[in-house]
Amino acid sequence: MILPIIAYGDPVLRVKAKEIDENYPKLDMLLENMFETMYNAYGVGLAAPQIGLPIRLFLVDTSPFAEDEELSPEEKQQLKDFKGVFINAKILAEEGDEWAFNEGCLSIPNVREDVFRKPTVTIQYQDEHFESHTRTFEGLLARVIQHEYDHIDGILFTDKISSFKKRLIKGKLTNISKGKISVDYKMRFPDAKKRR
Repeated sequence: MILPIIAYGDPVLRVKAKEIDENYPKLDMLLENMFETMYNAYGVGLAAPQIGLPIRLFLVDTSPFAEDEELSPEEKQQLKDFKGVFINAKILAEEGDEWAFNEGCLSIPNVREDVFRKPTVTIQYQDEHFESHTRTFEGLLARVIQHEYDHIDGILFTDKISSFKKRLIKGKLTNISKGKISVDYKMRFPDAKKRR
């Protein structure tokens, strides 16, 4: 089932999400719905707060990035083959010299900005079977993971841009929160709740 993606301005996107355990109700169905929702919106990552759930869960599928001509064959293969579920994730280290990449977000449609992040991330997490992992990721894959991880800490990519850039996009962000935007996937806008 395709779920509505929560738009910028909704308080759930600012909550530090809570951990879950293997007794979380209907987790399999939730993951299936989240993947379907993400693919429907042509995303490469989706965090639970983006569908209104303040829990420490996000998923990633970087296969669309494998088409990028500028990547090395190794990077393409890594991105093509990666699909994962991250539950109760905790970043242990972010390393290397920060690099800029033009990021977007399904909760902030039609806004893209250069964001600086470190190229290597080491993260501890549980998969969909609640098996624990500690892994290190690099490059674009690390960036997608860092972006989604920020969501479970109540951080948006727009928090990481300069105050000048924030001023430039303020009107767009206001329009998104009011639902004054055209998107080709299902969204829920914070002001829409007040109108009901």
